[in-house]
Amino acid sequence: MKKMFGVINAMTTPFKEDGSIDVESLKKQVDFQIEHGTNCLYPLGTTGEMYLLSVEERKLVAETVVKHANGRAIVYIHVGAMTTKDACELAAHAEKIGADGIGAVTPSFFGANERALLQYYKDISASVSRDFPIYLYSIPQCSGNDILPEVAEKIAKACPNVIGIKYSYPDMVRILNYININNGDFSVLVGPDRLFYAGLCSGAEGTVSGCAGPVPEVFTAIYKAWKEGKHDECRKLQKKANEVISIIKAGADMGIFKDVLKRRGVVANGLMRRPLVEIEKSEGDEIWKALQPYLEK
Repeated sequence: MKKMFGVINAMTTPFKEDGSIDVESLKKQVDFQIEHGTNCLYPLGTTGEMYLLSVEERKLVAETVVKHANGRAIVYIHVGAMTTKDACELAAHAEKIGADGIGAVTPSFFGANERALLQYYKDISASVSRDFPIYLYSIPQCSGNDILPEVAEKIAKACPNVIGIKYSYPDMVRILNYININNGDFSVLVGPDRLFYAGLCSGAEGTVSGCAGPVPEVFTAIYKAWKEGKHDECRKLQKKANEVISIIKAGADMGIFKDVLKRRGVVANGLMRRPLVEIEKSEGDEIWKALQPYLEK
């Protein structure tokens, strides 16, 4: 099983003017990330506007990313959905097309207790091969449901192909508790980009980063320095990354990611799918100007 590690880009989903998936811009995103040293690609998550896409659109995005990456980066497909049926269908599809693994966010909106969470992940696990890896995904501030460490451990014991978790709430104590699951044999990825270096120091294996979409070079530099044992440099680079995160508002408005990608020549436009809206030009101009010192020319 291939794990996710390092800088994992939570990719945006580009659209054409008619609202359909912009496959060519999606391919350019794949190339842009790989050229800047991104280790893994993670399409169709929160940053990818997952719940605003149809199942068929999600399959198209997954197929495009897997095929175009062509082994140049690890590709995990996010398959979490509003219904277990859709999540299982997307999981089976991801395995069929040759993805390296999948991630699945908790059920959303409706409250899910421990028994419901366990059943949800058992169903997804059963829809793929026993050796096809799955990451849990907890983002309670958006989904309304959380996966406590003791529940994550129960899920991992019940589902041998559940190998880790992406945790997107800024709680280092919780991250440490996840890291200790299964006697430390549990892959933990941080969602908050500001915790990338701290997470690595604590035993996490990487960050699933939306902010690395428009400005990957800042985050891949941290991981490179980390691998080389240059901790003083890591601290300086994390400070630099935190400045970038503040400029692009930490993903609070994902339209910023697309606008910067457009200005960098990666995607054709900054279109969002309704009810999400694009940022205003004046805001984009201000952000673009502030980012200049941080971009590789």
